[in-house]
Amino acid sequence: MMNWFRRLMYGRYGGDPLNSALLVLCIVLMLISILTHLVVLSWLGSALLLLCYFRMFSRNIQARYAENQRFLKWWQPIANKLGNKRAQFADRKTHRYLKCPSCAATLRVPRGKGRINVTCPKCKHQFEAKS
Repeated sequence: MMNWFRRLMYGRYGGDPLNSALLVLCIVLMLISILTHLVVLSWLGSALLLLCYFRMFSRNIQARYAENQRFLKWWQPIANKLGNKRAQFADRKTHRYLKCPSCAATLRVPRGKGRINVTCPKCKHQFEAKS
């Protein structure tokens, strides 16, 4: 069974982050269409699913790769910000995050040390802050 699938997918593009995003968006649209009884959202979700299958089974690998790169160029800054916020939330009990007043860089300092002098590693600006 696995050899059949491998032979089918040989020379085809396959899955990528854009396909994953399309599938998640399709599922969200389908759920909203079920809750609100809007047929338009159901049709839009089905169209996204077909687009996902088209991209997955496409033999034009260069075009699909270029589409994925454009998507990642747009999505990567958003994903980085979400990842940073997740890390900040994870160590919120042990560290505090400050903004440098001169360059707006995010600085991480240990919590519970009172008033401390902080030096920004990016611009070398020194300021006092409460940790």
